[in-house]
Amino acid sequence: MVTQLKPIETYRDDFTFRNSPEAIARFPFPFAEDQYRYSVNLEPHTKGAPGSAFEFPIDIDEHYVSECAERAIVLDRDPKRYVALPHMALAQWDTLELLMESMARDYPHWFQLTRDGDHWHWVNQPLGIEQRFTFGDRTTLPREPLDYILRQVQGDFVAMDQRDDDLWADAGMITGPADWSMTFDAGMSFKEWHGPVPIAHEIGVFDRALKYLLALRQGAPVRRLNWTLTIHPRLDASPEMYPSWGVDRSKITPQTLGETLNLRVELQALFRLPRSNGMLFSIRTYLASFDELATNPAWVKRLHRVLATLPPPVVEYKGFSRFYDMALEWLRQYDPET
Repeated sequence: MVTQLKPIETYRDDFTFRNSPEAIARFPFPFAEDQYRYSVNLEPHTKGAPGSAFEFPIDIDEHYVSECAERAIVLDRDPKRYVALPHMALAQWDTLELLMESMARDYPHWFQLTRDGDHWHWVNQPLGIEQRFTFGDRTTLPREPLDYILRQVQGDFVAMDQRDDDLWADAGMITGPADWSMTFDAGMSFKEWHGPVPIAHEIGVFDRALKYLLALRQGAPVRRLNWTLTIHPRLDASPEMYPSWGVDRSKITPQTLGETLNLRVELQALFRLPRSNGMLFSIRTYLASFDELATNPAWVKRLHRVLATLPPPVVEYKGFSRFYDMALEWLRQYDPET
């Protein structure tokens, strides 16, 4: 069954974003048990169940047009959300190829790609885009290849260069981050980039993760889920926009919590790039309000139990210490055994 794309909804100002029942059902709920545990939790990014967020390597859902419109707003106001260091030119073309091939193969009713040698013809029906270009020739596209294709995909992306036994965040487009900035992190190594994460460094998580990723093979991508809580269905929770969203933390009330507090889940995937030997890191964000999650009794009960077991440093790092107790109290109504 072909997903129906919704008309443009907003991730700012009046926040008209809502999930249909179908979108709630396919929400990638991140908790496999009732207790919080920190781990790398990487697994092969293989084909998932039909209709799920894991069915295809690049997930396109009902919010596609809305999310692309939100990205355009952010880039128009702050073009520095896109960064590409000069040595990443080959990785840019790698990324364009991976994304166009994936979208055309898995969503042929929306995207078409025709190739005659290096002469490519790309059609994006939902956004009304048609482009003929020569693969490898920057002058045949209206923007840099990475800039061009990332404006047409849901989620944020970082193209990492692999050198000196490390991964470097040397290109990317980040318009919907959970309190981090590509402008600040550009050029950082893997461990520098993840420096603020508590507990993980002490238990060696990032040492193991980096060793694993450096050996990642082409055609064998991996994925993991990450999560936090966000007030309002706001994608752009960047440090640059903190004055707009930081104040929300003090405005939430028990009466508004169910509608305004969202579980924010990132489906993170890593792909080896063939020509550059770099790595593409995709961060696909899903939002669901507590009211929406409460339509699934098992989910809302488990969310309560996971949040109740969070170590204080994790609560502080994830930024919801101000309303943590309020969220637990709201969730407790769905978990009367505790």
